[in-house]
Amino acid sequence: MLITLLIVIALALAFDFINGFHDTANAIATSISTRALTPRIAIFYAAILNFGGALFSSEVAKTVGGSVANPATIANGVPIVIAALISAIIWNLLTWYFGIPSSSSHTLIGSLAGAVIAGAGLTGVNWGGFGEIVLILILSPIVAFATAFIIMWLTRQLIVLGGNRSRSKLNRSFRFFQIFSAGLLAFSHGGNDAQKAMGIIVFALVAMGYQTDMDVPLWVMLAAATAMGVGTSVGGMRIIKTVSKKLIKIEPINGFASDLNSSIVIQTSTAMGMPLSTTHVISSSIIGTGAVMRFHDVKWATVSRMVMTWFITIPISMVFAFLIYQVVFLFF
Repeated sequence: MLITLLIVIALALAFDFINGFHDTANAIATSISTRALTPRIAIFYAAILNFGGALFSSEVAKTVGGSVANPATIANGVPIVIAALISAIIWNLLTWYFGIPSSSSHTLIGSLAGAVIAGAGLTGVNWGGFGEIVLILILSPIVAFATAFIIMWLTRQLIVLGGNRSRSKLNRSFRFFQIFSAGLLAFSHGGNDAQKAMGIIVFALVAMGYQTDMDVPLWVMLAAATAMGVGTSVGGMRIIKTVSKKLIKIEPINGFASDLNSSIVIQTSTAMGMPLSTTHVISSSIIGTGAVMRFHDVKWATVSRMVMTWFITIPISMVFAFLIYQVVFLFF
């Protein structure tokens, strides 16, 4: 039993580690693109703040651990968790390899649902809780695009009202602001994304009878925060290049606006205890601010490729996890 638990924890932390370098681009792509921070400093900066954000709360972890299925009553909880984690890890590595900023949240939620269906049938899934999470995952990038567009438009109007300033002075000012907005975004990212691995570990702890509630133990928070921070320190330059260069030319002003907007959306969702895709939110914020700056310069072909990946991630992850469960179950 203890060895099985250690396997689950190791897989959860591996997912969190991969999530760290897979989603590093989320927090630092804009600041690297505008040269507000060098890649090495930006990655180290994000790693520290991702770690800090991961210790901030645990409400998202409770949602992830208990909303898709009830670990206290579900059958075959351990192989379900293992299959879900293996599926999510595989998808994250595939999309990282091809430089596609897909969602770790989508793949984890989809994988968990697929594994539950395989192990406990359709009735094992709490479809109400699953649907609520998916709704937030779908709506959050739409909200992020709209609010980013508004924030960028208001920022430009304030600059116009403030009088003429040279482009170089504006860029210098907003590069400075970006140091703080990137830090806030990294903290926000850690506060939402690291909790997903915490939720999976708690799911396993309840399923195996080690605890009876969805409260996150301190050691789980520390372990997940560390894995996220270390993963972030490794960096993910493939995805950073996609987010920072292949969506639209990012300038300090829209880099700051997109970071600020993303932080607001992510922090709001975290306060509600709802997981969202930081990848989707940040990419949508960049696109939203870019549409105000230069609508026709947005690389819509890259955007469409990303959106297609967003839509297929949950169903593909469900199928992956369903099939992987059939193999994992042979060992239990």
